[in-house]
Amino acid sequence: MTATSVEKFDTSRASEYARQSRIALAGYDACHDLAACMLSASLGELRGAHVLVVGAGGTAQEILAMAALEPDWQFTALDPSEPMLAAATQQLQANDLLRRTQVHLGHVDDLPADERFDAATLIGVLHHLDGDDAKQHILRTLHARLKPGAPLIVAGNHYAYASQPLLLAAWAQRWRQQGASADEVQAKLARILQGADPPHSEAAVQALLHDAGFGVATRFFSSLFWGAWLTCKAL
Repeated sequence: MTATSVEKFDTSRASEYARQSRIALAGYDACHDLAACMLSASLGELRGAHVLVVGAGGTAQEILAMAALEPDWQFTALDPSEPMLAAATQQLQANDLLRRTQVHLGHVDDLPADERFDAATLIGVLHHLDGDDAKQHILRTLHARLKPGAPLIVAGNHYAYASQPLLLAAWAQRWRQQGASADEVQAKLARILQGADPPHSEAAVQALLHDAGFGVATRFFSSLFWGAWLTCKAL
């Protein structure tokens, strides 16, 4: 993430992230559960996989879901926001997963250049990166740190928000459904949209992945603006 993107995820946002993310993304837990299932299915019989989790801050839900399904997997949790990473570390500690997880504050570029992972996840990150260059950069650095053929889960919003007024209106109703007042709904939407720059279509997501050296992505989850895909590093 850029410095501006990181600044959005301050202590106040980190403290409310677990609840707010589950409202903003209907099916939050299902998406993470299915991501774990997709990675497990893709890796097959591989034992002791080491998975890189980029943007792990907040709930560490990716790791919780994968760890429950695959008790011999190991994880590297990476996030550039200190408050968000601290919140994730608390979750990992509460679930006795720090023994299976290396926690790093920073970006993919900060990891050892020669380290290679069996799989990776990038959930809820791309739409916070401003412009295609930043999106390409993180995908290419991920590509460089994956083993040949390794799977990658990518998930996030993938429409220009203004281009889908019905989805945007339904998103507002989602907050109202959870008890927010009209003013609170507008405040929530404003905060979510602040600085966000999602890819403008599923085709744009596929193009970003292709240009970074990944194969055709398989969509396995959708919720309003949100989509989730599995792709693999080309052999």
